[in-house]
Amino acid sequence: MGSDSFILLGVNHKTTPVEIREKIALSGGYEEPLQRLKTISGCRECFLLSTCNRVELLVVGEPGPAMEEQLIRFLFGETAVADDCRGYIYIYSGIDAVSHLFTVAASLDSLIVGEAQILGQIKEAYRYASSLHCTGPLLNRLLHKTFSVAKRIRTETGIGSSAVSISSAAVELARKIFGDLRDKRVLLVGAGEMAELAAQHLVGQGALSVTVANRTLSRAVDLAKRFDGHAVSFEELVPQLEHADIIISSTGAPNIILEKDQVKPVMRTRRNKPLFFIDIAVPRDLDPGLNDLENVYLYDIDDLSQVVEMNRSERDREAKKAERIVEEETIKFQRWQEGMALTPTILELRGKADEICRQELEKTLGRMANLTAGERQSFEKMAAAITAKILHDPLQYLKDDSCGGRDNTQIKVETVRNVFGLNKNERQ
Repeated sequence: MGSDSFILLGVNHKTTPVEIREKIALSGGYEEPLQRLKTISGCRECFLLSTCNRVELLVVGEPGPAMEEQLIRFLFGETAVADDCRGYIYIYSGIDAVSHLFTVAASLDSLIVGEAQILGQIKEAYRYASSLHCTGPLLNRLLHKTFSVAKRIRTETGIGSSAVSISSAAVELARKIFGDLRDKRVLLVGAGEMAELAAQHLVGQGALSVTVANRTLSRAVDLAKRFDGHAVSFEELVPQLEHADIIISSTGAPNIILEKDQVKPVMRTRRNKPLFFIDIAVPRDLDPGLNDLENVYLYDIDDLSQVVEMNRSERDREAKKAERIVEEETIKFQRWQEGMALTPTILELRGKADEICRQELEKTLGRMANLTAGERQSFEKMAAAITAKILHDPLQYLKDDSCGGRDNTQIKVETVRNVFGLNKNERQ
């Protein structure tokens, strides 16, 4: 009987500083490292995940120090000393590796819990591993199960629906005001980092165009290029309001840059079409009185922070639900694995019992020449019934999961194999 199991070894944003992660990031793609990973002694199947926040190696093989050392050398280079690297890595084996992979795919281990990108990255990594014949029956089953667990969590929880950064909160508020953002025009005032992030989120939601107004026109031109937009001078700010739907301001100016009285005539020109201002500047760029104008919506950084805090507590509640689903699905996978370990022994046990029954029947029936076909059938049914009743208790013993766990399953399998002499053929 083999003792192969899942072994997962990795580094991530929680365990390893970026200067170390940079050195092991696999910028050349998956093909070459996967081919090398396959050659590790004792590696039956393998999978590799590399993102900006984590690198994880997942193999099927025999857990232990020898395998761990090989995986550490693969990750950190041949000169790596295992003891020096252990402070940066995490290692899981067996069902713990399964639980960790489910957790990662559900984005419960991500820098931003609930982000959707990680599942796509795992799917892409699996496509490479599968196409290079690195995965086999166990990893194929595990990876497909991982995708369905992540999908279930997305369906049954709201883990990905709450904005947990200032920039994503701005987008959430914009969606509440406008609904669909696909035909909306964005005006960036200033070139602050958070404003730029908010613009990125809006473009990601399909915003139609981005215009950048900045005191330094060259900076505005550079920033506008990133969004395939265009730049305007700071003096053109008020006329630009006629065409914009969403204005994100982050200038670092010491005083208010846009007064209520400047915007009021613009709203008449716009025929009161809604205008959404996001003031991310500290001190504030925009006159708080803007909120008094009809169809003008102004949110400052404190408003956005409140949205983030409310959403964070909501997300944490949803994360608890997701963790319960991970635990439940891990137990199901463990039972499937234990069933896989039992199947060969159950088949051998039934096969041996059926063969003994067949041989003894042939001996007995061969000495009873005058039996009718019906009598002969009755003997065969009786022998099959005796065999089934004898096998009932050992099969129940094998299948009973009241004392679950891989080690316990292995012990039960070995006991039954020894008691019924199933290992004799292996020793001969």
